[in-house]
Order: sequence, then structure tokens, then C-alpha cells
Amino acid sequence: MKKIKFIDNISGLQLFQLLRFTVFLIISIVFTKSHLTKAEIGDWEMFLFIASLVSFFWVTGIIQSLLPIYHRNRTYGKRGENIGEKSPEIFNAFLLLTFFSLLVFLLGFSIKGSVSIFGFSGKDPFIRLLLWYILLSNPVCLIEYIYLLKNRAHRIVQYGVYTFAAQLLMIIGPIVAGKDLFWAFYGLLAITAIRWVWLIVLLKRYSEMKVSFEFMKEHLYLGAPLILTSLISGSAQYIDGIIISAYYKNPEIFAHFRYGAKEFPLVLMLANGLSNAMLLEFSTRSRMKEALGKIKTRSRKLMHFLFPSSMVVMLFTRWLFPRVFTPEFIRSADIFLIYLLLIIPRLVFPQTIVIGRKKTHITLIAAVIELAINIPLSLLLIEPYGTVGVALATFIVYCIEKIFLVWYVWTKMNINPSEYIPLKEYVTYSVLITILFVLIDHRIIDIQ
Repeated sequence: MKKIKFIDNISGLQLFQLLRFTVFLIISIVFTKSHLTKAEIGDWEMFLFIASLVSFFWVTGIIQSLLPIYHRNRTYGKRGENIGEKSPEIFNAFLLLTFFSLLVFLLGFSIKGSVSIFGFSGKDPFIRLLLWYILLSNPVCLIEYIYLLKNRAHRIVQYGVYTFAAQLLMIIGPIVAGKDLFWAFYGLLAITAIRWVWLIVLLKRYSEMKVSFEFMKEHLYLGAPLILTSLISGSAQYIDGIIISAYYKNPEIFAHFRYGAKEFPLVLMLANGLSNAMLLEFSTRSRMKEALGKIKTRSRKLMHFLFPSSMVVMLFTRWLFPRVFTPEFIRSADIFLIYLLLIIPRLVFPQTIVIGRKKTHITLIAAVIELAINIPLSLLLIEPYGTVGVALATFIVYCIEKIFLVWYVWTKMNINPSEYIPLKEYVTYSVLITILFVLIDHRIIDIQ
């Protein structure tokens, strides 16, 4: 594939994350149209759910803390932007990811005999495949960020196209051919092994293979609050899943919830891509003013595209779900409608400023506030509203977390919201999508 023009670090990472979500969405659609039962689809969703549940927080924390300290840290000093320069920071970040993966793998094997998931015990291949996937899948998350740090944005997109296309074929191919669900798990492990080969090649090319406990200590000092923040704040969707599975004890209801509890991929991926890529911009004080203007400009562009797109999807959600999946999944549409509202907190980026300036303890405080509200609110709303109530609680706590971070950046860092938020566009779009949601929820507008 030739070098892609007009792709920068932000758009490259956004496209990569969008590709990942799109592939898993296609897999979900194919599975609902295949010979697999709803219970088997629930098992697939539970496999991915658990793999992410036990690792998302420390992977996110290690990656996000690497970005602001890559160019400047106490161990190695200031680093230039020479693409060919080999970096010990990258290698030591890889060691940290591998260490945590191995730790979870060994812990899982030690307790697997006492674990049962929807009838699968520690003696079943399901558990063993899950543990091997956890061990192998997490370190390869570093690949796209190696390209990001080396300003090789077009390589991020190329890597995504090649590996996600292969992943799609390896997972749905056996199912379309009539094989059982375990072949999909084998396909997932196979593409993960291919990514490991890719990672090793990149480590040899771009990293200096020099172990530095001093840098890892510095990395973890900055990353520990982010790990805890991700565990608490990012766990909202996992807490939702745990509450649903414990309350109903039914894999079909869990599958219905999981199919609906998905954010609009364009919003999630483009917002996260912008936030992560901009961490590098905020890592030095001299670039603050430029970075604030840049994130405001890029977020305005996202709003003009993502809010109208989300409103169109919202209009057709109840018509779309039974046709994209099957009529049995119509209940998932109401959950998805609420998750579409998450665009309101997603397109504000105070956390990018806070993390980029290495004030990671503030994100931890915000996460604690979120957790303190999320669990009791979910338990309170599940009784009268069922699974929809759990989704509503998630939306509320996400908004509260962003309000706190905006307040901190304004009052403690003296950065006015108008410096990084296009307020006029943001308020207008937020009001419009909320009104549309109310009209659809009360079936004043009903397209089915």
C-alpha cells in the first residue's frame, strides 16, 4: 500500500480505531445471521467482555502515560523527533505491558478451577483460550502508538487495514463455513499471533532494547493514577455488564444488552483518537496555546460531522436494529438510543489537557466521583427501567465526570472552557440531540 497523503497522527489513529470497531460490528452482524444460537453469541460477547474487563485499565494507563513522557522524562531527558532514532522508552513500555499480561495470565490459571462462566468451568477450552488471548493480545496494543510516536501516521492506517481485514476473514470464515464457535476463537488467536510478529519487527526497528528500571518506575509513577482512573472511570460499561449478568443470570438478556450498549463508533473512535493523539501536543508548556487552539478547531470539525450523524442514526435506530441483526434484538435499540447521547460528554476534552500536563491524580479523583455515583444509580434504576436504566446511569455519570474536569481546568489551571471548547456549537448541538431523543423515546417520532 502506498503512503497515504493528508493523514496526520490524529486522523491516522482515528481511522485505526474506527476500523477496529467496524470489524467487530461486522462480526456481530454475521453471527446473528449465522447458525449460531443466541446463547452462543452471548458466549462470544462474554469472551470479549472478560478479556477487556481484566486488562483495559492497565493497558490504557500505560499507553496514555507513555505519550506525555516520551519526548521529555527524567531518565533519558529530552528526545527529538527523529523518526529513525531508537527509543528505550518504547521497549520498556513493551516490558510493562508484557509483565502485566503475564501476571493476569498466571493469576487466571491459578484460579480457573474455581471459575464458572455461563456453564463453562476451568476445565473447558473456553477458559484456556480466554487466558491465552489475554496474554497475547495486550502487548500488541503498542503497535499503533509506536507509529504515532514516530510520526508515521500512514503506517497506522496500513497496519489497521491489513490486520483487521485478516481478522475479519479468520473469525467469520469458519462460522460461514458451518463450523462451531470455537473456530472463531482460534481465528482470533491466530491474528493476534500475527500481530506479535509485527510488534517484534517494530521493536527491533524503533526501540533500543535496554532495560531501565528507573524509567519503568517513572512511567508507573505517572501511569498509576491513570491505571486506577481507567479501572474506575472506564469500568462503567463493565460494571453495567456485571450488574446485568448478576441481576438476570441469563446469557440471552446479557447479549441483548451488549448489542445495544455500544457507542456510535464514529463518536467513540474519532473522539478517543483526537484525545490520545493530542496528548503529545500538551506535553510541553511552550506549545500550550497552540495545542488549545488546535483541539478547539479539531473538536469543532468533529461536532459539525458527528452530532448530525448521531441524530440521523438516532432517527432510524428502531428501524435499523431488527434488520441489521434479527427481530429478537429490537430490545437492544432502546439501550443504543441512550448510548448515542454519550456524544455530549465525549466531545469535550478537559482530560486531554490534564493528562498531557501530567496531572494524572486529578483524573483519578474524577473517576472516584464517577464510581461513587455509578453503582448505586445503576442499582436504583435497574428495578423500574430494567437494562435501559443501567444505560441511563452510565450517561449521567459520564456527564458528571466531564463537568468536574472542566471545572478543574478552569479554576485550577486558569484555562477558560472557551479556549478549547467551541461553546456555541457544542451547546446548540447538545440541546438539539437531547430534544430529538425525548421525542423518539416518547414515540412522538417513531420510525420502524
